[in-house]
Amino acid sequence: MESNNPAQLSFEQALKALEEIVDKLGGSANNLDDMLALYAKGVEYLKQCQAKLGEAEAKIRILSEELPGKMQEMNNGS
Repeated sequence: MESNNPAQLSFEQALKALEEIVDKLGGSANNLDDMLALYAKGVEYLKQCQAKLGEAEAKIRILSEELPGKMQEMNNGS
């Protein structure tokens, strides 16, 4: 599932790739260089997940701020 460019992945894809990396890091078959490379890639996927969550939170905040006005419009229209 790992992609060369985490920024092109959806939240779900980046999270799955991050989980795969965590599983690999949990194994004992990796040497130090491999583990460091996996850790660095994991940080990239984590940043992508955080960015996608931030975008979702911002959208929810905007929609939540608009909701009271929309509800009042609906009540006044009926």
